[in-house]
Amino acid sequence: MAQKFDLPNFAEEIRVLIGEQGKRPPVESWHPQRKGEIAIRIDRDGQWFYQDEAMTRESVPRLFSGILRHEQGEYYLVSPVEQLKIEVEDVPFIVRLMDHEGQGKQQRIHFSTNMGDNFSLSEEHPLRIELDERGAPLPYVLVRNDLWARLNTAVYYELAELAEEGDQTGQYGVWSCERFFVFE
Repeated sequence: MAQKFDLPNFAEEIRVLIGEQGKRPPVESWHPQRKGEIAIRIDRDGQWFYQDEAMTRESVPRLFSGILRHEQGEYYLVSPVEQLKIEVEDVPFIVRLMDHEGQGKQQRIHFSTNMGDNFSLSEEHPLRIELDERGAPLPYVLVRNDLWARLNTAVYYELAELAEEGDQTGQYGVWSCERFFVFE
């Protein structure tokens, strides 16, 4: 049996990088020289694991999600001095809550992820819908910097209830922030 190690204590360093206001650090501008891998995995449901054991303290994955970067199909936890590759089964975030206000072109749709990211469906946070191996829709929304979230089933059904026919005949989708997002 492989020996288990405690998760390295990055939390304090990450808190300093993020700051008291919860701002995201500029991970896209960091180019650390030291690179490696760490036994962290995010499963299809957005649950974080370290050495195949679930991370039960919610604050740790939330901190790590603030220093997550996606490049060339791989995911990394990044600091100014180190870049550690992690495994992500699908996407790192799951949209668990949705709210909307207004109607038609004036409608605004708001999402919240399992890691506490809150944003509106917009040009900056577009929707894309893929199909799984059975042809069922898999809806995703961009959270930030090439990091996507999948809408959980309940949120997708809630979003689908808002669908309407667009200006172009035969296209169905939703309005948010004065933009029409097609369900393709």
